[in-house]
Amino acid sequence: MRTFDAPLDGSDLRVAVIVSRFNELITERLMQGAVEAAREHGVDDECVDVFWVPGAFELPIAARRLAQRGGYHAIACVGAVIRGETPHFDFVAGEAARGIMDVARDFDLPVTFGVITSDTVEQAKARSGGSVGNKGREAMIAALEMANLLRAIDNMGGNESGARS
Repeated sequence: MRTFDAPLDGSDLRVAVIVSRFNELITERLMQGAVEAAREHGVDDECVDVFWVPGAFELPIAARRLAQRGGYHAIACVGAVIRGETPHFDFVAGEAARGIMDVARDFDLPVTFGVITSDTVEQAKARSGGSVGNKGREAMIAALEMANLLRAIDNMGGNESGARS
């Protein structure tokens, strides 16, 4: 039996962070968490590109264009959708999630979902660097791990790096 664990080494990776400007008080913190996680795992600042979009609904189209363009090993999408008094929340959150997943699947590329979906601003703050962690950071760590796992899968054969016997 072989088990594959992907390292979190990003020293030879190029990554993008796409950030929703809507709820910028929250999303700025998510972006910072994603960038800090990339740095902590060896991604050079020159290999991290940050793209701002108007809102979470626009994350998938920016991710699709970057995936089409190529040059990235992974893309982390971050945003914050906070429930209001109308069903707008459900449409935006659901379509952002579906669109981001579609890009990942269509381009065989790690495109991670770091979009907070919360009922209140307080919940969003807790998930953007507060008591519950930082979902931007988590999205970048997942992106790095998946980029390396996909490499390990592509290189399957003998006892390649990442495989445990």
